[in-house]
Amino acid sequence: MTKIDTFADMVRHSDNIVFFGGAGVSTESGIPDFRSVDGLYNQKYKYPPETILSHTFYVEHPEEFYRFYRDKMLCLDAKPNEAHIKLAELERAGKLKAIITQNIDGLHQMAGSKNVLELHGSVHRNYCQRCHKLFDAEYILHSTGIPTCDACGGPIKPDVVLYEEGLDNDVIEQALYYISHADMLIIGGTSLVVYPAAGLVRYYNGHKLVVINKSSTDMDSSADLVINESIGKVFSHVVLP
Repeated sequence: MTKIDTFADMVRHSDNIVFFGGAGVSTESGIPDFRSVDGLYNQKYKYPPETILSHTFYVEHPEEFYRFYRDKMLCLDAKPNEAHIKLAELERAGKLKAIITQNIDGLHQMAGSKNVLELHGSVHRNYCQRCHKLFDAEYILHSTGIPTCDACGGPIKPDVVLYEEGLDNDVIEQALYYISHADMLIIGGTSLVVYPAAGLVRYYNGHKLVVINKSSTDMDSSADLVINESIGKVFSHVVLP
């Protein structure tokens, strides 16, 4: 039995699955992982992505922030891949209880998943910092310079967690609840280097911990199964009755 067969068998025999995912889930939909080596950053931007996507940079250089944000973070033509679609199917079948994601692209919801806990927010929610009116991602994409509210003229901020900003406590508490009660935890498409999000998986108490990632992670030694393959390929082998 291959590792993928073993994974599919574990899914079949579980009914309280939680999925914890990162950028590797979305790269197969064509969304770049900004931490990967990309010569464009060096050619086009004077600062590394981690600096641009910080609260301090947003406050001090909002125009440069939005130039990068529109160019690299708003991938609105991306479509869900096999992993997103299969996770939505598992939820509809009653087997998957929650998706906990570090991604901000909304692809899980686009695939049909309902219970998605977004640790780092979403590009699809943006709000006026003055009157709190909400705006969608298209509004930001088609704006110029610093986007402003069409009602009061205030500056608009994406509802995403920037570096130096804290995670939402309610989302963390829900994530901890689902992880600690799961009979199977699938960690997919994340190298588990971004904290505090990565620390949440250590609250899993069960005996079906699966890591699906192309490179090694800090959780590999604790996992019951490690698969270094494309996450879409792995999930395509899961067949629901």
